[in-house]
Amino acid sequence: MKLHIARAGGRNLFSGYGPGYVAINGVRYERSVIVQADRVIEWDVTDFEGLDAAAFSALAALPLEILILGTGAVLRFPDPAYGKILRAHGIGMEVMDTSAACRTYNILLSEDRRVGAALLMGPRA
Repeated sequence: MKLHIARAGGRNLFSGYGPGYVAINGVRYERSVIVQADRVIEWDVTDFEGLDAAAFSALAALPLEILILGTGAVLRFPDPAYGKILRAHGIGMEVMDTSAACRTYNILLSEDRRVGAALLMGPRA
């Protein structure tokens, strides 16, 4: 699905998504990514089973107020202990399927929130 962006203003916004990919400012990504307003990082977590305390500790180091975790085509919730890692660093987490994560990220970024999206894009995500 293509998203219509009114203005990116030099920030990373999702411009589309579909099975196995997301597009950020028109650039297609088929691997798991972490997206913030000013950067896109390829994420080495490729599937839901790869989510662990180390992955969430790395996410907790990002300068965010809210993290959106996109779990692929299917909504799946990680172990609640991982959310505690983020909360200990003052970061809230919302979990949703990847398409909803893309739309929600764009909305929160347009509100000038310090938001990030961590999206699973692996073969089983």
